[in-house]
Amino acid sequence: MEVDDVPEVPDCIASMIDRSGSVESKRLFLARRTALEMLRDRGYSVPEADIARTLPEFRTWWDEKPEIERLAFTTTLVSDPSKKVQIVFCPPEPVKIATIREIYRQTEGENLSRLILILQNRILSRAREAIKEIFKFKVDIFQVTELLVNVTKHVLKPKHEVLSADQKAKLLKEYNVEDSQLPRMLENDAVARYYGLDKGTVVKVTYDSELTGNRVAYRCIF
Repeated sequence: MEVDDVPEVPDCIASMIDRSGSVESKRLFLARRTALEMLRDRGYSVPEADIARTLPEFRTWWDEKPEIERLAFTTTLVSDPSKKVQIVFCPPEPVKIATIREIYRQTEGENLSRLILILQNRILSRAREAIKEIFKFKVDIFQVTELLVNVTKHVLKPKHEVLSADQKAKLLKEYNVEDSQLPRMLENDAVARYYGLDKGTVVKVTYDSELTGNRVAYRCIF
C-alpha cells in the first residue's frame, strides 16, 4: 500500500488519540482523578474543581515542576473532620522498605486515620509487611494502572450503596438474619477496594439492565 493510500483516521477515533503530551503524564492525570473521585465517593471533602481539571490543565501544572510529591492530596471526612486521609504517589522504582519508611516520616505528623498509596511499580513483600508494622491505621494500596478507569462508572457495573450501621441493623432485623447469612463480597473485590470497605460492611447492589432486570441484592464484605 502506498503511503498516500493510507485512509484517514475517523474524527471519532482521532479525538481519542493523545498526541499533545507524554504517556506518563496522562497516566498520572487519570489515576489522580480517579483517586479523588474515590475519596469523594467515600465521603471525604474534595473540591469539584480538582476533579474537573482537564488533561491540558494538569499537564500545564505538572510540567512546571514534575515532582511526584506534588500529586499528594490530603482531606478530611465530611461527617467527621477529625478523620483525615492522604493520597501518596510512590516513585516509579520498585517500592522497598526504605520507601515505606520515608513515607511514614513524611506523614507522621499529619494525624492521619487512613493512607492511600498509589504505586507505579511492584512492591516488595518485605515492604508490604513493613506497612502493617509501621502504620497503626489502614493503608490502601493501588497500582496506578488500576485507577486509569473508575470501575464504578462502567456501564455494566450495578449501582453500589454502602449501608450505615443503622441501615444494616434495620435490614438484618427486617429479614431476621445475621450478616453472615447474607450473600458475600470479598474484601479484595474491585468495588469493595474502591470504597475502602471493611469486613462486616453491608452493600446494597441495584441491578438494572436487560439481562438482569431491575432487582436489589445485599452483600456483606468478608
